[in-house]
Amino acid sequence: MVVMRWSVVDSPVGPLSLSADEVGLCRLRFGAVEGVEFTPPAGALAAAVEQLSSYFSGELTDFDLPLSVQRGSEFERAVWQRMTTIAYGETETYGEVAAVVGEAGAARAVGVACNRNPIAIVVPCHRIVGAGGKLVGFGGGLPAKRFLLDLEAGIAWQRTWV
Repeated sequence: MVVMRWSVVDSPVGPLSLSADEVGLCRLRFGAVEGVEFTPPAGALAAAVEQLSSYFSGELTDFDLPLSVQRGSEFERAVWQRMTTIAYGETETYGEVAAVVGEAGAARAVGVACNRNPIAIVVPCHRIVGAGGKLVGFGGGLPAKRFLLDLEAGIAWQRTWV
């Protein structure tokens, strides 16, 4: 039996519920998840809380956390892996991601995979946008997606030009 520990942390995009098992971080959801017992962060949860704080303050651009992904089709896992390679402050379209993972006509399936991403922010589904850079779909809501993209773009710009 897999034992998952849950913690909730405040962030600029609202509360985030985090879960970890003995392997690593396995969930990051927007809002407080109901019906679970929250515990003080320890181990992988404590590391995730610390890195998220550094991310939101602009100090961290790459997460280095043990992850535990227990589900997902081969295609979804390929999309999630691709998400982790999109550079901080950059975006790719659903169509571009589909082409990279070998399913050029599967832009909508990429959107479904984004929706099923179990570890939002850390596995940065917010960096995937619609054609022409249009903001579409995001589990945390479009204002949160805009916030995350603006945060990253601003920090990336500062690191490049200031």
